[in-house]
Amino acid sequence: MIEQEELQTLIPHQGKMLLLSRVIEYDIEHGIRAEYDITGDCLFYDPAAGGVPAWAGFECMAQAISVLSGLRSREKGEKPKLGFILSIPSMRIEIPLLKPGSSVEVRVHETDCTEMIYTFEGAAFAEGIKVMEGKLMVMEVSDERFKMLTGGEWNR
Repeated sequence: MIEQEELQTLIPHQGKMLLLSRVIEYDIEHGIRAEYDITGDCLFYDPAAGGVPAWAGFECMAQAISVLSGLRSREKGEKPKLGFILSIPSMRIEIPLLKPGSSVEVRVHETDCTEMIYTFEGAAFAEGIKVMEGKLMVMEVSDERFKMLTGGEWNR
């Protein structure tokens, strides 16, 4: 299990933007299971609706992918790379809202990789019920490539 303190060393998300509460298990080559505890102070919490929109599960999936990438980098003795969501080719949301007090389990696995472009499929579950599922395409870049693309620096 990886708790939130260690997660902060693997991905660039900090403060309220770090949605994941913990990683339950992972296989560095294939996939990851993580959890997101829904509270009233979550970044995406909507007080008028009384919860977090289920589409926020995609950001949880993206962060789980980022953790997996960070673990791969750490295994190679490298620092974590920056990643970008390129597209969400498919998305299906089963329920509209995640209620405070619930814990959302995110499961993501890699289905394809071409150079620095990765495709992942995954789903989110709340109390054993599928909340949403879909596919994400992400791009992973080194610090050097990030500087080339943006003209700036990513300070990690």
